[in-house]
Amino acid sequence: MPRCSACTFASFCLPGGLNRRDIDRLDSVVHGRISLHKGESLYRLGDPVKSIYAIRVGTLKSQVSTQDGRVQIVGFHLPGELVGLDSLVSPQYMSHAVALEDARLCRINLTALRDLAVALPGLYNNILRLMANEVRHDHGMLRTLGVLNAEERLIAFLLSLSARLSARGFAASEFQLRMTREEIGSYLGLKLETISRLFSRLSETGLITVRHRSVKLNDLNGLRLIYEGSSGALASFQNDCLTN
Repeated sequence: MPRCSACTFASFCLPGGLNRRDIDRLDSVVHGRISLHKGESLYRLGDPVKSIYAIRVGTLKSQVSTQDGRVQIVGFHLPGELVGLDSLVSPQYMSHAVALEDARLCRINLTALRDLAVALPGLYNNILRLMANEVRHDHGMLRTLGVLNAEERLIAFLLSLSARLSARGFAASEFQLRMTREEIGSYLGLKLETISRLFSRLSETGLITVRHRSVKLNDLNGLRLIYEGSSGALASFQNDCLTN
């Protein structure tokens, strides 16, 4: 049985800031571990909500379908993050969660979690904090799409991903993209052709190096300095993403 106290990413998840005794009680609502293969669904839009999930290994995406049948990516989820939190107050999942690579997650019984949160104010506050982070991220993404041009959106995405990975102990300047360029485009509101052209342009300037899905940010400061004129929106996007 997985234990929150033994998790490398506990500080990003529900146990953050709890004492050992409360974490031991939190372990009681973790009802096993789930393994997903790349491309496998964790849940689908409209499924009844019975659990939320904490990622231990791997990356997932959340997506919804538009009225005209297109798929819109609304989030990418890294180790230590909760999946399904957007459905915490809904009887049905509000998005479709899919593994971008082989993944392992802890399944948290929602009814048991709610009951325990009543008894543990620290846990209740953590749930509110994580939900607030989701709202801030959504607002930050809306500002990004409304203020930044195409190139700025892609750089904002790469910088925020770098910050999130760095906070989890991974390399900040060199990483593997678990999502496709088409999925990045869907998330940023850009076409695949635009994303590919932007990656090529940034590579030609020497700011980044791209080899298949491997990305190296050669000049983090240079990437940031390009956007002095939109630094407020960029900083907001990075900060909102970093808290998730």
